[in-house]
Amino acid sequence: MKNHQLITSDLSSRVAESYRVLRTNIQFSSLDKPVKTILITSTAPAEGKSTTAANLAIAFAQTGSKVLIIDGDLRRPSQHKVFKTSNPLGLTNLLMQNVATQIAVRDVGVPNLKVVSSGPIPPNPSEIIGSGRMRDLLDSFKKDFDIIIIDGPPTLAVTDSAILSSMVDGVILVVAVGEVSKEMANKAKAQLASVKANILGVVLNGVEGDSQDDYYYYYYGSRRTKS
Repeated sequence: MKNHQLITSDLSSRVAESYRVLRTNIQFSSLDKPVKTILITSTAPAEGKSTTAANLAIAFAQTGSKVLIIDGDLRRPSQHKVFKTSNPLGLTNLLMQNVATQIAVRDVGVPNLKVVSSGPIPPNPSEIIGSGRMRDLLDSFKKDFDIIIIDGPPTLAVTDSAILSSMVDGVILVVAVGEVSKEMANKAKAQLASVKANILGVVLNGVEGDSQDDYYYYYYGSRRTKS
């Protein structure tokens, strides 16, 4: 099973500080219209987007903001594994059934942070994600939470994240350095730009630093992608 390192295990680590820097940069990215809904996606699978989404959510929750993370990857969901919780019902139940919202919103042991897992994997994720019900659900959550982070599927794999990008205030693209080519990263960025996504920046995952903990680097305000 993949190990998702959460910053709650060591809040003084350089990794935790990197996420606080990422959080601050997002907060200052748009002063006229504060960023409230954020999609985290990647170029391809296994680049660390789900861990990035979880740690960014924790970083926001540490400020006292009410934060919700939604697992919007309805093909290979991970957030229930990241937070070591069950996934009996979640987003798909809210979108396809008359399930009370509060039943799917769960505590995960982190103050100010709640999670909606994916729920059962549906046969038609793109159609469900793109439904009017999804937009209505997000609007409803905005009334109860200060920050909403969606863990979306990889951009080049399926269309779901392109669809979700039109529903949020901004998008963060996670790129695993050394595992994804510059051409693929640029293609993912272009695909998001083609649907007029507001790309807030790129998280380069796997950059070697001065210490073992220093393996996240945030390249903010990217108009070009480093490889």
